[in-house]
Amino acid sequence: MKFLLKHTNNHSKARAGVILTEHGEIETPVFMPVGTVGAVKGVHVKDLREQVKAKIILGNTYHLYLRPGLEVLKQAGGLHKFNAWNNPILTDSGGYQVFSLSHRRKLSENGAEFQSHIDGSRHFFTPENVVDIQRIIGADIIMAFDECPPGDSNYEYAKKSMELTNRWLKRGIERFDATEPIYNYSQTFFPIVQGCCYKDLRQQSAEYVASFNREGNAIGGLAVGEPQDVMYEMIEVVNNILPADKPRYLMGVGTPANILEAISLGIDMFDCVMPTRNGRNGMLFTSKGIINIKNEKWKYDFSPIDDAGICSTDLLYSRAYLRHLFVAGEMLGPQLASIHNLSFYLWLVKEARNQIIENSFKEWKNQIIKQVIVKL
Repeated sequence: MKFLLKHTNNHSKARAGVILTEHGEIETPVFMPVGTVGAVKGVHVKDLREQVKAKIILGNTYHLYLRPGLEVLKQAGGLHKFNAWNNPILTDSGGYQVFSLSHRRKLSENGAEFQSHIDGSRHFFTPENVVDIQRIIGADIIMAFDECPPGDSNYEYAKKSMELTNRWLKRGIERFDATEPIYNYSQTFFPIVQGCCYKDLRQQSAEYVASFNREGNAIGGLAVGEPQDVMYEMIEVVNNILPADKPRYLMGVGTPANILEAISLGIDMFDCVMPTRNGRNGMLFTSKGIINIKNEKWKYDFSPIDDAGICSTDLLYSRAYLRHLFVAGEMLGPQLASIHNLSFYLWLVKEARNQIIENSFKEWKNQIIKQVIVKL
């Protein structure tokens, strides 16, 4: 993988670049739709390519390890062949999922023992076998195994957690560098910065991560309950340390406003389940504000879903029709809403890139944030 930094912004730390992988190029800033179990929920790969215009999607190591399982993925020739997605894929190592199973897992120096949420069976993840698992899945970008502490962790716990993540990182890198890809293309390993909401811990973690000089770096453990201002402060602290010539990936964030603010602080890559999860529940992000499509007010509104024409779905169907689908319980409703929301997120980061190139990002960002947070 290579990262080419193409443009920087005069009035912020926003930048535009290109990530080169053997499965294609990715223009940054980029939003990556989340395909936890190898599929973006309710969205066909054809729609991901042609309407959403996604260039990279995510899979999750924890979920894919449990289902369909490593033997299926290996015999299929990796996730790209299994799910018919020929563009780049990134896999989360499963650290966040293990964190979310706090009542079902036990951490040790060696790794994390956990119970499957499916059948209660016991499994063990280590920094080494998580690399091996991601080799089998075959993602272009694979993540280090880390512990993601709660946003309200006290200093002592956050420090021990960060130090454990650092020790796991060293072991993961050693395993990655000692092994080869299973399929006929290269893979890239991203370390993850942790440290909760404590400036000195974030600094220590970022310095340690930067010392390995990998092809890209990630920031984890944010948007897990801390105030937004604290999240932005931690991003700024970390980005002042992480190398500027490598892509920076902010994991699991977030709202359209979060993404734009993080871009202004120098973040290049994002993922979040919000566009699809909210879409399935009838919440639409539009260029003019947020719509709850189930509300009675849209019953006779025959205007496009979003007259900005962010995707062809928006101009083909009216708000009244989409509301009807939700009220009737027709599965097409959540599908169309998911496609729309993903298209909106991809449109947002593409427009941010254009504004960075035109050196007008700061003014545009301040205006568009006011628009997209309005509840219509």
